[in-house]
Amino acid sequence: MLVKYRKDYEKVAMGLLSFIPDFKEITHLQTEMQWYQATNNHQLYLWRQADGDFCGIIGIEVGSDFVLVHHASLSPEERHPQNLQQMLDELAALYPQQRVMGTLEMAPIIGAWERSRDEQRTTDHH
Repeated sequence: MLVKYRKDYEKVAMGLLSFIPDFKEITHLQTEMQWYQATNNHQLYLWRQADGDFCGIIGIEVGSDFVLVHHASLSPEERHPQNLQQMLDELAALYPQQRVMGTLEMAPIIGAWERSRDEQRTTDHH
């Protein structure tokens, strides 16, 4: 389940973002957190599985007809393709009018997710 970031989730959010190699350095991580909090069209969502704690985070930029995924991270024990797929499925459900896209870094992940959705649609219709 995706939960919109709140200030009281800051430590958890920073912990999850720190799994991204770019954010190993605390100052870079803090700058990124401020960037997400600075404007309304930049959003962080924390992800939790039905049974527990937050184990993932996704950082997006919302446009009029797109949602651009800047970052997605899962805790090491939860790094399974199906968890990432589920996070992206939930994101798409939150923004049904917008197309989910990825930054250059995220494009391969978003592409794989789109292909698996297309395959699922094809299988569902047969």
